[in-house]
Amino acid sequence: MNQDRKCFKAVIFDLDGTLINSLQDIADSMNRVLAAKGFPTYDCASYRYFVGKGLKNLVVRTLSEEQRTEENITELYADLLKDYEKNCLQKTALYRGIPELLDTLKGRKLKLAILSNKADVLTRKIADKLLFQWSFDYILGAKDLIPRKPDPTGVLMVSKTLGISPEEILYVGDTSVDMKTAIAGGMYPVGVTWGFRTREELLENGAKTIIDKPEELLDLLN
Repeated sequence: MNQDRKCFKAVIFDLDGTLINSLQDIADSMNRVLAAKGFPTYDCASYRYFVGKGLKNLVVRTLSEEQRTEENITELYADLLKDYEKNCLQKTALYRGIPELLDTLKGRKLKLAILSNKADVLTRKIADKLLFQWSFDYILGAKDLIPRKPDPTGVLMVSKTLGISPEEILYVGDTSVDMKTAIAGGMYPVGVTWGFRTREELLENGAKTIIDKPEELLDLLN
């Protein structure tokens, strides 16, 4: 038996890089906005390290230090929100194995939630299109009055809403931000390698288990 196997009652998932592969749509939108303003663009692979802390932070990361003026950031962020809201579902899809994993988790009566640093309206739009059939118990994206991950405020709100204590929750994500969030919230951090970051980053930031395929999450459950 896996020594980490416990009586977990809920799973909280990160969205981008964990449930969905959204990188190409994010890259396409950001590149269109950058090009329209005469700024350099990037290949899709570069965006693996730009994403993870919300779209405003994405804008900042794509600009050089001298370009990071308040005016540039504000204008590009507004343009990105408009473009991405229109185009966030052009190429985005669930990762292979995610539907089967969610089917099994629902069949086992576990509570399921999503916590994302993506704007709440966009998080819900994508979930409504790609994840509607699993009836997640709670979905929370970034909101103005809730600090973004890795601050534990959001994840503890999810825990309270689900009515399940943090130590009975698996938190699943693909970045250092996710691992730090899980630890700060007192949850069990599971890192996934099919997302945007490396196994090394996940381990260095506190992942207790690393999984290479979605079905491997079931090894942690009774």
